[in-house]
Amino acid sequence: MRPFKSIVISLSVITALAAPGFAATCGNNSGGFNAWKAAFAGEAKAAGVGQRGLDALASAQYASGTIAADRNQKSFRYSLSKFMQVRGADTIVAQGRKRKGQSAGFYQSLEQAYGVPAGVLLAIHGMETGFGGFMGNSSVVSAITTLAYDCRRSSFFVPHAIGALKLVDRGAITVNTKGAKHGELGHTQFLPGNALQYGVDGNGDGRVDFYNQADAMASTANFLRRKGWQPGQGYQEGQPNFRVIKQWNAATVYQQAIAIMGARIDG
Repeated sequence: MRPFKSIVISLSVITALAAPGFAATCGNNSGGFNAWKAAFAGEAKAAGVGQRGLDALASAQYASGTIAADRNQKSFRYSLSKFMQVRGADTIVAQGRKRKGQSAGFYQSLEQAYGVPAGVLLAIHGMETGFGGFMGNSSVVSAITTLAYDCRRSSFFVPHAIGALKLVDRGAITVNTKGAKHGELGHTQFLPGNALQYGVDGNGDGRVDFYNQADAMASTANFLRRKGWQPGQGYQEGQPNFRVIKQWNAATVYQQAIAIMGARIDG
């Protein structure tokens, strides 16, 4: 998922937990990153991050590739038709239909549990990682802490940085876990704060692993349901569930693409 995903950890909660003396100063280059990490450790500890998470923070590296990617996002400015072409919509729909047929029982169980049809979940899976074909090669912890430090959108990414460190505490990820350039992880590219709040065990093994397809898809369905998905209602523009798709990604063309491809897969 891209950095347009909505924040799900309340900034007010994080702010309330963090003592004023711990305020970390953002920056626009690598020069102040180590000083920021030292200050941010206080905020993280006050927010409930344990020693494993704090150790991961200490070892995080400034992710220059993440900053370059964040400064150079172009596809969300495309027209819808161009965006669909660039993202390979026809291939996603064909693969989505095939996968739905191969795992019909699994997707039926998700729809029964969360009310979200297979087409939407498969459209997201295809858009985010090509159905798990590429889930990223950037350090999740380094990427998300770099974005929390960067002055452009620090307030957006700070809760997700806290979320990533808490995921390390839980053993869900490590400092070496790889994800996308903006710290998104797993099959459907959850930002860490979202992963922490909406992750569910989809395969019954007692843990939540976003690199496991069943867990990732169940978590995606759970995210949408908890954001207000109405079972049985439509999800095209103007229909009740389209506003929930907006919670997944704030880019209009992305929302439209999910709705259109989802309907084609479900059809």
